[in-house]
Amino acid sequence: MRVIGVMSGTSHDAIDAVGADIHLRDSTIHVEVVGQLSRTYPDRLRAELIAALPPGTVDMATVCRLDTAIGQEFAAAADAAVREFFGGTADLVASHGQTVYHWVADGKAYGTLQLGQPSWIAELTGLPVVSDFRSRDIAAGGQGAPLVALFDVLWLAGRPGRSAALNIGGIANATVTGASPVAFDTGPGNALIDAAVELATGGTEHFDRDGVRAARGTVDEQLLKALLADSYYRAAPPKTTGKELFNRAYVERVLPDYPLTADDIVATMTALTAHTIADAVAPYEPDEVIVSGGGTRNPTLMGMLGARLGTATLCTSDELGLPSAAKEAAAFAVLGFLTMHGLPGSHAACTGATRATVLGSITPGAGRLTLPETPSAAPRQLRLVSHVRG
Repeated sequence: MRVIGVMSGTSHDAIDAVGADIHLRDSTIHVEVVGQLSRTYPDRLRAELIAALPPGTVDMATVCRLDTAIGQEFAAAADAAVREFFGGTADLVASHGQTVYHWVADGKAYGTLQLGQPSWIAELTGLPVVSDFRSRDIAAGGQGAPLVALFDVLWLAGRPGRSAALNIGGIANATVTGASPVAFDTGPGNALIDAAVELATGGTEHFDRDGVRAARGTVDEQLLKALLADSYYRAAPPKTTGKELFNRAYVERVLPDYPLTADDIVATMTALTAHTIADAVAPYEPDEVIVSGGGTRNPTLMGMLGARLGTATLCTSDELGLPSAAKEAAAFAVLGFLTMHGLPGSHAACTGATRATVLGSITPGAGRLTLPETPSAAPRQLRLVSHVRG
């Protein structure tokens, strides 16, 4: 099955699309990542999207406009991927959409909202679309995140020792393998670093390119200690968080008490990300930490993280044949494949759900919707072949 996986993460900067040729043989999912592309949001749409995120307030007219505009952008990205990677003919689009709110209170997830109306994707590409992946896991008592946990557990099955798959987007999440795998959001990934850069530059810069500002700055240990006192870090997994908590207003609240230079603030927020990730995975004593996501492009962050991981080996998913920029879109392509085959796409122990569930909703394409036969057993491992273009 030729699947396009499409998503935009909590950095809200671009839409990533992956083309994957996926087959299930015996108990193994075979995934060939054919290509990957990324399309930045138009500046006006990105600005309107960011303004709508917490702590901002919006009316329903804005929600409707965003759902349409994001859906159209996702449709264009999916259509481009179909044409570029599969010569204009594919079988399925798996669209995560754009998360705008994840409703968590007192450690329990009650709801989630991803915008990007899938009908626009189905209409432009003519393909069926699987979307709204997270809601079913929440309805089953789970956190709705990190949904990449099942992909990680299958992908890393059979590796020696204990592995931790780490994705550093706006929020960082980790999956630790073993006899009893665990997955959770560790806290901010790039979210507070990006917010600090935007505050320092009046919005002319959106991220710390190549970690230059953090490298120039000095970590303020008092501010870092205050930030580490947030109760989220002490909560036990499974747990999830988002920009509902770790956002620009979060940075603005703490800065008045710490008159620091812009680079010192960025350095301290970078250290916070490294500390909280390392502290979160330390109890599980992983032998290796495999990193993907935008954080891999920040050498200062990666250096800080490596220094705090002790004896664990730090590497990127690229070194295992999966480009870090393609990892999450590829994971949702697999989840869409599982949905179409009637197979669960969640790992209940990792999300805290009462049971593993078939995820998402299906929007039919231009042709007759015919679902494949459901296999007799769920897959036990995933084998990856990467021939990524783009």
